[in-house]
Amino acid sequence: VQLQASGGGLMQAGGSLRLSCVASGNILSINAMNWYRQVPGKAREWVTVITSAGSTSYADSMKGRFTISRDKAKNTVYLQMNRLKPEDTAVYYCNARYGPLPLRDAWGQGTLVTVSS
Repeated sequence: VQLQASGGGLMQAGGSLRLSCVASGNILSINAMNWYRQVPGKAREWVTVITSAGSTSYADSMKGRFTISRDKAKNTVYLQMNRLKPEDTAVYYCNARYGPLPLRDAWGQGTLVTVSS
């Protein structure tokens, strides 16, 4: 499984951005798709997940502002980020957990989101 993330950029606080992650390779083996983010010098932080069944979950600080969705026909997962805050500034990575068991991880290259105050 290979992942290609895009959509980052510079945005003012309160604005919106949509990130995309296109998956290729053995798509049918993907169990779940996640978004993570990382600020330089800090640990990578989990943001949200969408499972192969379509279930979603979010980190508490993103609930109500971020939405994960997918377009199966395009093999693409999206992260819609609304009401952005300066503390959302980070490199955002998409991740795929894929099988067979034990599940493995694939990572996209990261896309930088900068939110100015």
